[in-house]
Amino acid sequence: MLNAERRFARSWPVAGALVLLCSSSALAGQPASFLDTIHHQTTLTSTVPENGDQNPYAIVVAPVSAGSVQKDDVLVTNFNNDGNLQGLGTTIVNYNPTTKKLTTFATVPRNLAGCPGGVGLSTAMTMLKSGWVIVGSAPSADGTTRTKGAGCLIVLDSSGKVASVIADDKINAPWGNMAVIDEGTSATLFVSNAGFDIGSPEGDPRVVNEATVLRVKLSIPEGKPPAVAEETVIASGFGAQPSKDAFLIGPTGLALGSDGTLYVSDAAGNRIQAIWDAAARDHSAGVGRTVTKEGMLQKPLAMTVARNNHLIVTNAQNGQVVEIDPVSGDQIKARWVDPNKAQKPPGSGDLFGIAMTPAGDGFYFVEDEANTLVLAK
Repeated sequence: MLNAERRFARSWPVAGALVLLCSSSALAGQPASFLDTIHHQTTLTSTVPENGDQNPYAIVVAPVSAGSVQKDDVLVTNFNNDGNLQGLGTTIVNYNPTTKKLTTFATVPRNLAGCPGGVGLSTAMTMLKSGWVIVGSAPSADGTTRTKGAGCLIVLDSSGKVASVIADDKINAPWGNMAVIDEGTSATLFVSNAGFDIGSPEGDPRVVNEATVLRVKLSIPEGKPPAVAEETVIASGFGAQPSKDAFLIGPTGLALGSDGTLYVSDAAGNRIQAIWDAAARDHSAGVGRTVTKEGMLQKPLAMTVARNNHLIVTNAQNGQVVEIDPVSGDQIKARWVDPNKAQKPPGSGDLFGIAMTPAGDGFYFVEDEANTLVLAK
C-alpha cells in the first residue's frame, strides 16, 4: 500500500504452525469466548529494519533456540521495500520478548537464483523444530501483479542464510499462513498459492478461481536442508484477484485440526472453508465445505487458534479480529484491535499476521499501516 488512505484493500496474508482443534464442549472450564479474556494491547516494536523494508506480514513464534534465534522470539516478514513497493521486501526481522530488541534475522538476495521473479517475502512462513526457516516469495518487479513472478519457497538456516530454494509448477505466489505438522526428521507444510492466472489490475482485474492449497511433505536429513519428498494439491478453485491497492487477494489463513481437517480463510468468498482429511488425502477436495461466511467476517485474512480451540481471524476490511467455533460454525465475537480512523472503515487493510503467545494467553499481530508488532493479552 502506498499510503494509509489507500489501504482499504490490500494483499492479504501471516505464517503458521501446527494448530490442533477439537470440540470446545470437550474442554470443561474453558471460557466461552477467548476474546473476552483479552484486556490490553501493547505496541512492542517497529518492524522496519535498517534497509527500510515495510509492510509486515507473516508472524512466527520460534519453537526452539537455534542459531541466532531464541525460543519464543517473534519472526516477522516484510513484503514491501523501502519505497513501499509491494512484492519487493527481502527481510525477516526478529523481536526478542525478553530483551525487547529488534534485529534483522535475514536479508534475502532480491534476485535469488532459482526463484522465478525474485524475492518479495509473503505471509507464508514457518520455523521448524530442526531450526530451519521456510518462507514464501510472491515477487513483483514494480509493486504490481503486472510484473508478478511465480516465486518460490526459500529455506533458510537458523542464522538466516539461504540454504536452498523450492520452486516448481505447483508453486505460484505462495501466499497465506503455513499450517505445519513437524515431526523433527520430517515435516508437512500446507501453503496456499494465489498467483495462478492472475492478471493485472489495469488490464484484467477479474477474480480467477485458480488458487490452491498445496501439501508439501519434507524429509529433513541431519545437517542438511529439508528436501521435498512429495507434493499434493489438496484444495483448489479458490478465488484470487489482482488489485491496484492490494497487490492480490487470495486464500490466506490456514489452520490444521487434530482430526486432519484444514481450515482455510477464503478472502474472495468472505468465508471459512474446511478441507477434510488434509494430512492424508491424495486428491483435491475443491474448495471443501463452508464452516461460516459473511456476518462478522469482512474479507478474512490471517488465522490462528486460541487455547479454547476457537479460530481467531483478522479482517481485511476493518480493524477487527473475529472468534469462530470451527465445530459449530458459530461466529462468537468480534473485537476491535485497530480502530485507526485514517482508514475507512477504521483499521481496514491494516491487519495481516497473527500468532498466539507461547503461553496461549494472548496473541501477536501486526499493524501494517504503522509497521508495528503488537501484543494483545
